[in-house]
Amino acid sequence: MSQQGVQLDLGRFKCSICLDLLKDPVTIPCGHSYCMKCIQGFWEEKEKYIYSCPYCRKTFAPRPVLEKTIVLENLLEMLKINHCYAGPEDVVCDVCTGRKLKAIKSCLICLASYCEKHLQPHLDAAAFKTHKLVEPSKNLQENICFCHDEVMKMFCRTDQKSFCYLCSVEEHKGHDTVSAAAERTERQRELEESQQQIQQRIQDREKEVKLLQQEVEAINHSADQTVKDSEKIFTEMIRLIQKRSCDVKQQIRSQQQTEVSRVKDLQEELEQEITELKRRDAELKQLSLTEDHSQFLLNYPSLPPLSESTHSSSINVRPLRYFEDVTAAVSELRDKLQDILREEWTNISLTVTHVDVLLPEPEPKSRADFFKYSLQITLDPNTAHRRLLLSEENRKMTVMEKLQSHSDRFTDYGEALGKERLTGRCYWEVEWKGYFVYVAVAYKNISRSGDESGFGFNDKSWALYCSQDNFFFFHNSIQTSISAPGSSRVGVYLDHRAGVLSFYSVSESMTLLHRVQTIFTQPLHAGLLIDHVGETAEFCKL
Repeated sequence: MSQQGVQLDLGRFKCSICLDLLKDPVTIPCGHSYCMKCIQGFWEEKEKYIYSCPYCRKTFAPRPVLEKTIVLENLLEMLKINHCYAGPEDVVCDVCTGRKLKAIKSCLICLASYCEKHLQPHLDAAAFKTHKLVEPSKNLQENICFCHDEVMKMFCRTDQKSFCYLCSVEEHKGHDTVSAAAERTERQRELEESQQQIQQRIQDREKEVKLLQQEVEAINHSADQTVKDSEKIFTEMIRLIQKRSCDVKQQIRSQQQTEVSRVKDLQEELEQEITELKRRDAELKQLSLTEDHSQFLLNYPSLPPLSESTHSSSINVRPLRYFEDVTAAVSELRDKLQDILREEWTNISLTVTHVDVLLPEPEPKSRADFFKYSLQITLDPNTAHRRLLLSEENRKMTVMEKLQSHSDRFTDYGEALGKERLTGRCYWEVEWKGYFVYVAVAYKNISRSGDESGFGFNDKSWALYCSQDNFFFFHNSIQTSISAPGSSRVGVYLDHRAGVLSFYSVSESMTLLHRVQTIFTQPLHAGLLIDHVGETAEFCKL
């Protein structure tokens, strides 16, 4: 019987309760076999008078009488014996004669391997207590010096090889030598450190794999939800356009009916006037044919005078243009909508292509590295406070005494937002002069008035307060002090997807002032706040 066959047969003779080879096997009426103690214990734990097979759940009444299965017990003994014999891949017992059994231990002193029976002296006799037992090994002879036939218990660090005591006198004299046990201890320590590093690396990589899996799930969920939302929004837009089309159509038809009715009323009046005029004309014609002069003169004065016509010939003066202007107005709306869609489509397309599916990159270290993400920020005039004058192609703002005219503006603080939507990695710098400046990022829907409209004093903005003497960071009205010398130039680095926002003092070198780690739920816009007349703040050209 082959070794593989023995293993297969042993698997078939395991008790399904203890999952070990059957001991004192018994077979119950359904044909399944168990260890006698296992089935007895199983039945004793169950409710009285209910006895079932743990495997097939068949029940028995009364309780079956358990008797040993002699044939099965003998077969198991034979299998156990066969299972102990060594196969081609096993380490054999060096003491066994004839068909050798598997070795269960090897001795580094005896340089021999032993089965369970022949290992017993090493476990019982005092003479073998100092012997070193290890897992079975086929390479014991490699521990013997081929020159002196001695166990190699020393290690040469100079030559990086093991040797026996006699070799130390000759070949390794003057070398850096230690006992093999001492070198093993040192190497074991290095091995454990390497294992720790590998295990830590595995944990890190598994964590990154998990993050990437979460990233995939998040991307798929976000894409599916965005497609759904986009379809809904476009459907609403189409429905809105269709409604407006129906409204225009209804208005045109209503006005058409009104105008046609008015014209028909006028037409009816004219037709009535024509009828009346024709009747008068017939009367006059009849009078003109009267031959009796006296009768003619008698009837003539009784004719009423011709009344003034209520309509003039000006009806046909107006050119025949009625609803053509509506067509022109709708065409103008179409052209404007096309322009809006063309402009916004560029933003939508860029937003889609800026989706970053990789793990966050390390934050740049040098100013040159930051410049890779540099972005030119321009101020949005529609958001600027009325005391702010924008200049330098809307990159610079100055506090003025006179009010400027803007819409959608901040009303209580000298603030303005940048036009650009910030969604990826970007970097910009701000140069300022005056008493102080707030360098900020904010959501587009930040309040434009009230105390909560100030940068850093709500949950929609993050702001660094800079003066000549100190720095403070503000978010949601929470102030954080920053110990650093004043600076007239501040750098801002944003990794929107990673939720990283960093502020730097910029001079010959860059000094980190404050870093924020959060989750941004909307596109951001750069922002500036100044308050005193003559103060300036400018987004620098990089």
